[in-house]
Amino acid sequence: MHELALTEGILRIVAAEQKKNGFSRVQEITLRIGEYSGIIPSCIEEFFPLVSKGTAAEGAKLNLLTVQAVFSCPDCGFDGPLHGAACPRCGGTNIRMTAGREFYVENLTVE
Repeated sequence: MHELALTEGILRIVAAEQKKNGFSRVQEITLRIGEYSGIIPSCIEEFFPLVSKGTAAEGAKLNLLTVQAVFSCPDCGFDGPLHGAACPRCGGTNIRMTAGREFYVENLTVE
């Protein structure tokens, strides 16, 4: 369950930002989570109340935004989702993922 460690990491980011900016409380935390990141968003939601207890983020709302996977084919210039292991336009297999692995704190709303 690496989501527990990731949730703790989110709280470390909050603590560092609190120290740097001097806010008292976090109202909302927006996270970007790629569909191929290997992270289970429901686990982050489950662990967050436990990990944030007693911190500036206790009671904060979590906004979990999913980043859809996008693949690029240098052979034909296709950019978009895949439904298999080959480019849907040219059939090439020289494709690479350009979005969908993200995991980061996008925004903190604080007071």
